[in-house]
Amino acid sequence: MNYKELYEEWLDNSCFDEATKAELTAIRDDENEIKERFYQELEFGTAGLRGIIGAGINRMNVYTVRKATQGLANYILKVGGAEKGVAIAYDSRRMSPEFADVAALCLNANGIKAYVFESLRPTPELSFAVRVLKCIAGINITASHNPPEYNGYKVYWEDGAQITPPHDTGIMAEVKAVTDFASLKSMEKNDAVSAGLYHVIGAEVDDKYIAELKKQVKHQDCIDAAQKDIKIVYTPLHGTGNIPARRILKELGFENVYVVSEQELPDGEFPTVSYPNPEAAEAFELALKLAKEKDADLVLATDPDADRLGVYVKDSKSGEYITLTGNMSGCLLADYEIGQMKELKGLPEDGALIKTIVTTNMADAIAEHYGVKLIEVLTGFKYIGQQILGFEQSGKGEYLFGFEESYGCLIGTHARDKDAIVATMALCEAAAYYKTKNMTLWDAMMAMYEKYGYYKDDIQSITLKGIEGLKKIQEILDTLRNNTPEKFGKYKVISARDYKLDTIRNMRTGEVKPTGLPSSNVLYYDLEDNAWLCVRPSGTEPKVKFYYGVKGTSLEDANALSAELGREVIDMINSMLA
Repeated sequence: MNYKELYEEWLDNSCFDEATKAELTAIRDDENEIKERFYQELEFGTAGLRGIIGAGINRMNVYTVRKATQGLANYILKVGGAEKGVAIAYDSRRMSPEFADVAALCLNANGIKAYVFESLRPTPELSFAVRVLKCIAGINITASHNPPEYNGYKVYWEDGAQITPPHDTGIMAEVKAVTDFASLKSMEKNDAVSAGLYHVIGAEVDDKYIAELKKQVKHQDCIDAAQKDIKIVYTPLHGTGNIPARRILKELGFENVYVVSEQELPDGEFPTVSYPNPEAAEAFELALKLAKEKDADLVLATDPDADRLGVYVKDSKSGEYITLTGNMSGCLLADYEIGQMKELKGLPEDGALIKTIVTTNMADAIAEHYGVKLIEVLTGFKYIGQQILGFEQSGKGEYLFGFEESYGCLIGTHARDKDAIVATMALCEAAAYYKTKNMTLWDAMMAMYEKYGYYKDDIQSITLKGIEGLKKIQEILDTLRNNTPEKFGKYKVISARDYKLDTIRNMRTGEVKPTGLPSSNVLYYDLEDNAWLCVRPSGTEPKVKFYYGVKGTSLEDANALSAELGREVIDMINSMLA
């Protein structure tokens, strides 16, 4: 059926409720809106679902959520995992609790137990819950930092990481095979509870999660010595981080924690920000105002599902608050955590620092300094989780730290996803440690630049919405794939990696070798003078992203080089679109 026929089918089919039909009837005269909602199904990919909430096959609604869950249930039944059950968490977004129950009751109707959190919880705690409850899978209802009109559905496997091969392709195939909305299973909640299929979880998992975080503390002595002298401003950005972040800091002894009251309570409308993303300066406006009032040492913001942490630190010399990018905070924590492991008990011979391909090359320098292995994986924290699982299964390799440029890291192996709660804890601990050395976190960052080099990494993106936008994004990738540029800005291309074709081409010799990583529609260019550039379409938004990094002789030099390369790249892409 074409999109118009599908639209009429939803209006006529008795399996769709009257509210859904009323919403669709209201757009009867809007041809473009009908097309956007029905020209394709909301794709269930390796990251699950993410889309605008509304009626239609290309929207997040109870029917598309139930369809995804029916496919997941079919896969779980195929692999014999029904008895293990599925853990389900959700965030503060519109429809999140409703979607969580829709998923749970679909699983229950298929004979699969569901363990549903009593109220909203952070993403990393869902990852932890899958492991501690020994579930076969997990579902997290969240759209992370997307605007309010979005929601999403992420699937985790029994190791606690988001799905990777072979389970991702197996689940995707089962979801795709579900074609009749009338065939989707569900049951009444009371019946599911009575049958012992629907279980509510809460404090018992919270307490175990917090206990695991505390095991990662390296210097409680420094916290005890310095916490009274450290002032922390924190905002959960209307999301899930408020209770666990404040709890862990309080239990460790931090007394001077000030929460941004306007952003304290969960609210899926995100009334104080247009874009609840700790990467965006706007998200910190209220927190920085409070920081100046309190003369805070550091300012922290977790995104709505609390898997990513944004950071500002105070420069005591200028009195200014300076933002740390995800690369900067990740390197600061990597250096602190690995350095303290070495100091306290020594490093294992097979220890590893793991980063994604779009993460700073300063990570490579840190790994080299400590004599640990540097492992590079595709973008997506699940690939870091996959490496941890590989260490466990093979008995070779020990996870020390892992992070990605998009403000996400994991300390410890209690979870297999980014954890902004443990990162909040660790960064405050590091602040206390450096305080005992008469240093601020900014002093520590500057010391790292002196030690490892002045690396500067950044990202530019171009948003191209709708059907035509998707085509243009693919055209950009195809043009670059088929015609490798000789240079980007002033930097000559040394080698070109194509992760879709699994090739690394030496531009001087023409030699080609495999990337060794799974297939992904990503292009990466090693440039001269320790510079690099990576191009990839966003997996969650209608954007094509350009990641790049340079190395300068000073912070000012690196900033100037980075800005120049960014301008050159965007000019090149705009000329392609003209």
